[in-house]
Amino acid sequence: MGCCGSTQKKRDWKPLEQRKCTDIPWLLLFILFNIGMLFICGFAIATGAASRLISGYDSYGNTCGQKNAEIPGIELSGRDQTSRKYVFFLDPCNIDLLRRKIKSIALCVSKCPKTELNTYEDLTHFSANNGSDLCSYEIKPDQYSSHPDKATKCPKLPVHPSASIPLFHRCMPANISCYSKFAEAFISFVSDNSVVHRVVAGVMTSKEIIMGLCLLALVLSLILMVVIRYISVVLVWILTAVVVVGSIGGSGVLWWLYVDHRNSVNATLPANELQVAKDNQQALLVYAIGATVCTVILLLLMFFMRKRVALTIALFHVAGKVFTHLPLLALQPFWTFLTLMCFWVYWITVLLFLGTAGSPVKNNQTGLVEFRMDSPLQYMVWYHAVGLIWISEFLLACQQMTVAGAVVTYYFTRDKSQLPLTPIISSILTLMRYHLGTVAKGAFIITLVEIPRLILTYIHTQLKGKENACARCMLKACICCLWCLEKCLNYLNVNAYTATAINSTGFCTSARDALFLLAENALRVAAINSVGDFVLFLGKVLIVSCTAFAGVLALNYQREYTVWVLPLLIVCVFAFLVAHCFLSIFETVVDVLFLCFAIDTKNNDGSPGSEYYMDKELMEFVDNARKATERYSKEEGDRGEMKSMIKTQYNQNKQVI
Repeated sequence: MGCCGSTQKKRDWKPLEQRKCTDIPWLLLFILFNIGMLFICGFAIATGAASRLISGYDSYGNTCGQKNAEIPGIELSGRDQTSRKYVFFLDPCNIDLLRRKIKSIALCVSKCPKTELNTYEDLTHFSANNGSDLCSYEIKPDQYSSHPDKATKCPKLPVHPSASIPLFHRCMPANISCYSKFAEAFISFVSDNSVVHRVVAGVMTSKEIIMGLCLLALVLSLILMVVIRYISVVLVWILTAVVVVGSIGGSGVLWWLYVDHRNSVNATLPANELQVAKDNQQALLVYAIGATVCTVILLLLMFFMRKRVALTIALFHVAGKVFTHLPLLALQPFWTFLTLMCFWVYWITVLLFLGTAGSPVKNNQTGLVEFRMDSPLQYMVWYHAVGLIWISEFLLACQQMTVAGAVVTYYFTRDKSQLPLTPIISSILTLMRYHLGTVAKGAFIITLVEIPRLILTYIHTQLKGKENACARCMLKACICCLWCLEKCLNYLNVNAYTATAINSTGFCTSARDALFLLAENALRVAAINSVGDFVLFLGKVLIVSCTAFAGVLALNYQREYTVWVLPLLIVCVFAFLVAHCFLSIFETVVDVLFLCFAIDTKNNDGSPGSEYYMDKELMEFVDNARKATERYSKEEGDRGEMKSMIKTQYNQNKQVI
């Protein structure tokens, strides 16, 4: 389980020649960790937390729908609630915003009231007809009207019609007007900011446009993948030209719309429309300034990188051919997303189980029962939180290893017709059989960096406004350093997985070999990698810009009653996420191809018996680079020879003088 303990300095790269299991101790550790996760889930179910969450429980510690054991020191506990399967709250609208729960006595009832009950006599009739006592258990139905504690131990009148929540047996009012207190609290929270009302109204009135623009972002991402697939040779130049024209044109349109809105604003409009128009005018000014700054930055970057853009054309063409032979690569984000969603749903469910676990404790102020977690349960919650990060990173790493294995198989197979029928499935099977331990180890290293970063971020959030300037600066610096370290480790992990897919070595050995290889080819790989990432970044910018531009044109027809800020922000964020999901696979393919290309040029020279594995496009690039190097060396030699002749002639003339 040690890291990089081997003293071997140099290894021979032998692509796909042998296959063996790697990092088995880490696989066993990961399995044991997951057994611990399952134990936490089983513990929550065995102790009744799951049944309390699903079936609900009353304020005396009784779980509805089952027999209960008596809790020492707590009256009305240990009741048989088999026939009472629903939880009824005496005052369901009394919501504690801070603790996010209903501050009311809860009872187990056999039926939720379907009609409105206005008097205590109605409560008595409901109990007689349905067998559901809506007052506390110690009060008999015939005492509802005369009992001295009816104001606190009977429901607040009138009792609104209610229905049970699917899966969770809680009687909740069917009429949302019952939550007037919650609405009043929310309104009082935002009443001092009228912009909030206009922004929310803008989102609601333009929801169809938002959905349409999100669909447009998905379509544009698919189109860009098709472009990468079929015309990768001219993709770099197309993206460069489109981004230049789009950035300049988009900035110009935004400035034109700002001037148009400024000229259309006049004092004769009603007060609300005048304020909305001014908000849109300010938003357009911010958009125009931001677009202009981004355009200038993009043009400067493209100017300084113009000589290196041509270097990526051959590699992008090969990446397009990879998607031709491996079309299932484009579906990897969907499978990973679905797997992550299933795990997150499970994780949240178990977390809710733990939230209802614990020992029953009587609240001295209210006299009601609360379930509080003791120290062992708190440790379980922390263990569960670590599992969220490690397992999520493990699933993402499985995707990276799968893509790396498929691309490595494609690159180092000389006869492409001899590829496996489904290289993606073959890569998945290879991963599951040999390299799960390597993936678990790489994910754990990322987890070790993410946990302190998240803790520091949480501390910074909790202490916001309380810490001094020095502490705030130190916290932000630590968070930034950990974020940079995490990004570097993610990049190194991808290359380590590629080396594992090639040589079937452990994580640390693969990471070391990949790091040495990248260091040997630092200038060439860095140049190609930076340009490739920049081009993919331009693709993301293009998708976001086109979606945002379409949003500006669509929302321009609703200038009278829609504030643009939040709808456009939602659309742009969604467009970026969609573009990132699609292009991240292409980016991973490019990174894997970079390492394979470096390995190929390191171990082969194109001579008989040492032929290159690379495609002819990369072969042409290598030949051109070699010719350029030879031409440069020849020019330098001629220049040196000329300098030597001039120096000799000068010395001879000096001797004559």
